[in-house]
Amino acid sequence: MTSQTKYAVIGDPIAHSLSPPMHNAAFEALEMDARYSTVHVSKMELAEFADRARRELRGFNITVPHKNNIIEYLDSISEECRITGSVNTVSNIDGELVGASTDGYGLETALKEEFGVDLNGNTFLFVGCGGTVQAVAYHFLANGAKSLFITNRTLSKAEKLADYFMDKISGSTIECAALDDTAKLAEFVSEAAVIIQATSLGLKESDPSPFPAELMNSGTPAFDTIYKRTRFLADAEAAGAPSSGGIGMLLHQGARSFEIWTGKEAPAAIMRSALAAALEKRG
Repeated sequence: MTSQTKYAVIGDPIAHSLSPPMHNAAFEALEMDARYSTVHVSKMELAEFADRARRELRGFNITVPHKNNIIEYLDSISEECRITGSVNTVSNIDGELVGASTDGYGLETALKEEFGVDLNGNTFLFVGCGGTVQAVAYHFLANGAKSLFITNRTLSKAEKLADYFMDKISGSTIECAALDDTAKLAEFVSEAAVIIQATSLGLKESDPSPFPAELMNSGTPAFDTIYKRTRFLADAEAAGAPSSGGIGMLLHQGARSFEIWTGKEAPAAIMRSALAAALEKRG
């Protein structure tokens, strides 16, 4: 058995992941004898995978649909993960699997890098209320965001999530609106520092934007958590708004995972270049 240190990302599906080239470029740059790979794991295989990971992996990332499902197989998780029910980074510490989340940090850092927008004192508008928003909302509120707006096709789902987080974080404010409530959404846009698209719409070329194009304006940046150019981003550009896809979020959540596992500063520029090359190769 090789002495090489092994890391991985698990999901179902997983072949599309851009994490391996990013992390392997970092290991190579720092001359570390380590390797990062993809592992396809179904929900029924999680327990078996966790047992194997204790023996074979130094750490691993989790992507959809297992960010919540993995928790029952871990030995401990951070307070943030306990509240959000989401883990994306696991460290193997002497056979103990310890869960953390770098999603909120990744999005926070990407917004600062792309738009110069800090969390502190700002309000953010999230489009959708699925797993991504559940994973990052706590981080935003706990790290200085003034308030959050959430718009969703099913208003009751957004309101349920808002009530949950406001109960967990004293003094926090979250307002919700349905996606067809254009008057309310216009108010949200006027107050938001950034509009963050966090639904799956945009993964397919034919997908429409979930957000009304007529509400975009040149003064409110737009960020899409999806890597590719989406209709949402095209609408933002047409309105003259600063815009960015989700590659920066992937980079910085990955860099933070790297630092948690290795204790070394992540070579972010090299990881960024590897991601860009992987995206270009994919077309």
